[in-house]
Amino acid sequence: MAEKQVKSKQRVADHGEVFTSEREVNAMLDLVKQETERIDSRFLEPACGTGNFLAEVLRRKLAVVQRRYGKSPADYEKYAVVAVTSIYGVELLPDNTEECQHRLFEIWDEAYTANCKQDSNDQCREAVRFILQRTHPFVEALANHVLETALDPLSGDAVRYPAARRCGAIRAKAVDRRTTLLLLRFRYHIIQTQNNVERPLLAEDCRLLAYTGSPENAVWLDEAGAENLLAAQPDGNIAADQATDFIERVIGGFDLLRSRLDQAAIKRGRNY
Repeated sequence: MAEKQVKSKQRVADHGEVFTSEREVNAMLDLVKQETERIDSRFLEPACGTGNFLAEVLRRKLAVVQRRYGKSPADYEKYAVVAVTSIYGVELLPDNTEECQHRLFEIWDEAYTANCKQDSNDQCREAVRFILQRTHPFVEALANHVLETALDPLSGDAVRYPAARRCGAIRAKAVDRRTTLLLLRFRYHIIQTQNNVERPLLAEDCRLLAYTGSPENAVWLDEAGAENLLAAQPDGNIAADQATDFIERVIGGFDLLRSRLDQAAIKRGRNY
C-alpha cells in the first residue's frame, strides 16, 4: 500500500501539511547514521506530524538496545527507556500529536514485550506512556528557541550563532580547495488517472550534489565524490566572518547553480 503523504488538500492549504515518505526519512537519517544508533543521542523534530522521523529514530535506537542488552531483561528495560526519553517532537495539530504519541508507544511496547516477555511489566509501560505525553517546559522553551533562531533574521546574536543551522562551513583536510556540498530535497506532484478519475500524489526525494570553486566557475563532482564528503571531519578552526563570507557567496550565486539543480531534479523525476 502506498504511503499517505497528504491527509487532505484543505490541510495542505491551511497548514502546509505534507508528510515525508519512508524512503526520504531513511535517506536523511542515514546522513547522521551514527547519531541515530547512539541510544542516548537527542533528537528534536520541530514539525513532527505523525512521527515519521521520530518513529524511525526510535526503531534504530531500540535495535541497538536489542543487540547490546537483549540477553538481560533488566538492562534492556533500562536502556529502552533511555532511548524513548531522548526523542522530542513539536507539532501544531492535536490529532497529529495524539497519533504520534500512540505510534511511538506501540513501537516501543512491541519491542519491549518481544524482548522481555514475562519479565515485562505494566508499571514500565505506564511510565513510558507518561513520558510520551509530557510537555516538558525546558523542551518547549528549547523548541521555541531553536525555531526562532533558525528562521528569524532579527534575532540578534542568533544570526551569527544560531542553535539550528541550515548551512555551515568547516575546514577539512579531505579537500584541497573550496568545496560546497548541497543537500537537495525534491518534491514532485504526480497525477495518476484510474477509471477516468485523477488521483494527485506527492513524491519526495533527496540527493547530494557538490562542486569545487566558486558558483561562477563551479566544477561538479560525481555522485561518489559528493557522498565521500559526508565523512569529512573538521581539522581546524574557521573564523566566523570567513564562514559567513563563504556561505553568502554560495547563496548569492544560487542563480548560477540553478540550471544544474534543475537538471538533477528533472533527471530524478523521470524515475517516477
